Amino acid sequence: MAVIDDFFPNWKDLAIHESSPVNRGASARLSRECKGYISTQFFPGKPLGQIINGVRCESLEELTFDDESIDLHVTQDVMEHMFTPSKAFAEIARTLKPGGAHVFTVPLVNKNRPSELRATFGKNGEAIFTKPPQYHGNPVSEEGSLVTVDWGYDICKHIFDACGLFTHIVRMDNLYLGIRADLIEVLMTIKPAESGDGSIQ
Repeated sequence: MAVIDDFFPNWKDLAIHESSPVNRGASARLSRECKGYISTQFFPGKPLGQIINGVRCESLEELTFDDESIDLHVTQDVMEHMFTPSKAFAEIARTLKPGGAHVFTVPLVNKNRPSELRATFGKNGEAIFTKPPQYHGNPVSEEGSLVTVDWGYDICKHIFDACGLFTHIVRMDNLYLGIRADLIEVLMTIKPAESGDGSIQ
């Protein structure tokens, strides 16, 4: 939340989409204070864009939002669960307004080593594991979310290759805010805004 406060101080007036929010922390504050906040979850087998039990169903790999309709996409530890992350990064870029950004956290467990796939889709939609299965908590499923990618710092190149946008890594190390640990990077993929004179802002 500190990164959003610092880089997008007008966030309360923006159109913000958060995928797979939780009921605490930044998600709770965004939901409570942002007029244009949209929260979504992915429900397998359910129609995308529809409301399921009061929650909008969306897949980051196939968003139903219009082009350039979202100021900020927010994901917290979601991008390590995508089977085709390049599609998700491209969809996020498509739906961002110029000047908008994807602000997200993802465990950069490989750090300086190349990112590695942990699981892929088989021909019949089954998971094919290249490393032992690993799961993280999922707010809408007791089964948890399968980790599909061990990301490293080269995630920035993967994002650029997928959508042509540059990504910044902000390392959060602030004892005043109670932040000092491993895997505390916040990433921002920014869609440039074009000024009236044609220059990029």
